[in-house]
Formats: sequence, structure tokens, C-alpha cells
Amino acid sequence: MRRSHRCRSGELSLPESLHPHVMAVLGLDDRPVARAQFRRSPRAGTDGAFTPVQVADLYAFPDDASGAGQTIALIELGGGYSEDDVQAYFQGLNLPAPALSAVAVDGGANQPGGDADGEVMLDIEVAAAVAPGAKVVVYFAPNTDQGFHDAIAQATHDSANAPHILSISWGGSEDSWTEQARQAMDAALQDAAALGITVTVACGDNGADDGAGDKKLHVDFPAASAWVLACGGTRLQASGSAITSERVWNELPSNEGATGGGVSRYFALPDYQKEAGVPAQPETKFAGRGVPDVSGDADPTSGYIVRVDGQQSVIGGTSAVAPLWAGLIAVLNQRRGAPLGFVNPLLYQAASAFRDIVNGNNGYYDAAVGWDPCTGLGSPNGMALAQTLAKNAGS
Repeated sequence: MRRSHRCRSGELSLPESLHPHVMAVLGLDDRPVARAQFRRSPRAGTDGAFTPVQVADLYAFPDDASGAGQTIALIELGGGYSEDDVQAYFQGLNLPAPALSAVAVDGGANQPGGDADGEVMLDIEVAAAVAPGAKVVVYFAPNTDQGFHDAIAQATHDSANAPHILSISWGGSEDSWTEQARQAMDAALQDAAALGITVTVACGDNGADDGAGDKKLHVDFPAASAWVLACGGTRLQASGSAITSERVWNELPSNEGATGGGVSRYFALPDYQKEAGVPAQPETKFAGRGVPDVSGDADPTSGYIVRVDGQQSVIGGTSAVAPLWAGLIAVLNQRRGAPLGFVNPLLYQAASAFRDIVNGNNGYYDAAVGWDPCTGLGSPNGMALAQTLAKNAGS
């Protein structure tokens, strides 16, 4: 389908007196800035796939908390959900349907009927299945730099819903953003962290080049922001209630995606990663932010059984990992009796509470013992994290 978009050419200028007060001018270009980070399974049926509840059980999410009292915000730049699908899906899981509401940002709306419905339903169904007591609020915004920024800012400062966790499954190579847009988005994410909101972000589904196609290394944004919990992907296999294998998600040879990951060209190495062994960006030698921080099941061959537009399907991608971690954070928050907020520094002190992924690669970087640019610290051991974070937080 052909679409027309508004864009600009040439430089922007402002009166010099306004320069100290203006970070970015957004909204002059309405071309899409982000893609949904999900992948549909290329195989028929559900063999090898899991419900979100099964994934949570395999990762030992605490079963003595449901996320009650927590609010998870989901950012969506297209698509929509139907109440009938939500009700039917959770009935099939023998779980109560979540307390769910939609918020319009900059003219965005809950508009089911397109391919992006897969993203919206994946986010809702994964987050609410692993944290069935949490409230879920979906912020719909246009897929533009202004829409994306405003959705984050509105969710962050939404006094009516007051989210504790913000989950983002949309992004694009950090090189594809203007410097102004990157700075404005990063500032909005820093605001969220300062206000005690944990932000989980998918790190991309196209391997170490992030789908740029220029034979260079790229990481996805906003996952590259140091203020978010960047979520990478694995391929998970299990027998009964036990994990039998977990490795880096990489189906690039069959053109079925791979986890993003690498080192930022623009965002400096944060303090919490200084002992993690993050390498310099190989092409620029910049000491950049390492992506991802954590990981979870993402390979569509071991993906999530979901319901979209009246049909059961299997969907994977790091889009599934962001809401999975959002749900886990909701459960941990309830269990602690206080929000974890900007959790990254605590997680890098809790490496023993992760399942270290040491096999596989994402097209350039190899998995290794400890943090690596494929799966970060690894996939979660939920109970171990609950115990370690409670101890580290002194609660």
C-alpha cells in the first residue's frame, strides 16, 4: 500500500534566545520511526511453543505474588485489541482477564484490524498472564518521533494511572534517529527512571546489524538508552517443567530473525556496566552502552501461544521479552512491597540470579560466560532474583 508522508529538508533554526530552552523540534516529519519487534512462527501448529504461564514457570517466577497493586504501561504505535479476544484468551488460560484500558496520545487510538495487532495482543497477553493481578494501560500513539516521545512522556506523568512499569516493544536502529529525537527520547526515559518507573525495551529482532543492511554493526533504540532495561532473546527448550536447553536466538540462516545486541555508537558506557566486560564498539572503538541487559525466550520456534484477531497463533521476537520482564518486575514489586524503579544497577550486582547463556551468537557477537552482547546477563531465575533483590534493597 502506498502512503504519503510529510518530511522536511534543510536546517532548523530558532531565535538564539530560545536555544538554552529547546532540546528538540519534533513532529515536522511524520514518517514511521520504529518497527514492532515481533516475529510470527513460520511453522503451523504450536509444537515447541509455550503459553506465557509456562514460560514464567520455567523461569521460576514467584508464585506467591500476582503483581496486584501494580500498573504496567504498554506503548503501542499502531494496531489494537478487542475485548472479546482478551476475554477468550484469558479464559483459555483459566486466568481472570486483566483490568485493561486504553489511552489516546496525539490522536492515536485502539484500532484493531492490521498486522500491528500481533504486537499489541502479544504485549497484553504476555504481561497480564505472568502478572495476572496487575492493571494494564495501553498508550496508543502515532508511529512518529513526536508520537513515540509523547507516549513515553504521557505514561510517565499520568497521575491517574501512575504506572510502575513501562514496556516498549518498538524501536529502530539508533542510526536511523535524528540526534534531536534520540536526545529527547533519552531525556523522557531518564524522567521515567527518576520517577521510579522501570522501563523494559525490546532490543531488536534482526541480529547484530539490526536489519540496517549495510554490513555494519548497529543496536536498536530506545533499547540503547542507559535508562532502560534492554531485553534480548533466546531459544528455549523444555521437557515438562524443566529447561533442557537455552541458547542465543539466531535463525538468520533461515531468514527468521535473531536477537539484537551490541554496543552503542552514541550512548556512553553507564556506570552500572563498567565491571561487566562490555567491549568497545568494534568499528568506532567508542566505549558505549552494551545491549542487552537481560534476555528471555524470543525465538518464534519456541515462541508464545497467543490470540490475535480471533485466531490462535505463535509469536516470538524480543517484543515478547519486554512484556515478560515487565510482568516479572510487577511480581517482584508486589513481593517487595515497594517498586524496584530503575533496576539496572541492582541487576548487575545480582548476576548469580540469572541463567547464564553461553551458547550461540547473533550474527557477530558470541555468547560467553557472564554478560555478553547477545543475551546480556542471561535469562531470569525469578525466585533467585526476588531473594537477591530483596536482600540488596535491604527490604
